[in-house]
Amino acid sequence: MASTADSTSPVNLDSAQDRALEVRALYEILEQRFNGKVWSLHELMLGFTNDVGIIGRLILAHDGTWDIDGDVDDQLKHKLAECLWWIFVLSDRLDIDMTQAFASTMDSIDAGLQTTIAATAV
Repeated sequence: MASTADSTSPVNLDSAQDRALEVRALYEILEQRFNGKVWSLHELMLGFTNDVGIIGRLILAHDGTWDIDGDVDDQLKHKLAECLWWIFVLSDRLDIDMTQAFASTMDSIDAGLQTTIAATAV
C-alpha cells in the first residue's frame, strides 16, 4: 500500500486518520501472516492501554522521578503520536467519526466552560 502522506507534513484530523488506517492495514497483513487473524477490538484496546501506561512512566521521567534510557522528549512524542494512532484505529473499528465527535465534544465543553465562567464572574 502506497503512502499518501509525507510523515513530516502538517496534517488535519481527517488526513491523520487516513494515514493511521494505512499503517493499521500494514499491521493487519502481519497479523494475518503470524496469527491467522487480525487483532480483535479487545486486543487493540489492550495495545492502547499499554501505551497509555508507558506515557505515565515517561511523564515521571520527564519530571525526573523515573530513570529511563534515551531521550524522554523523543519518546514522549512517539508514544503520544502512537496513542493518537490507537484512537483513530479504535474509532474506525467502532465506526465513530472522530472529526465530528471531536468537534462536537469541544463545542459542548466550550459551551459549558463559557457558562461557568460567566456565572462565576465577579
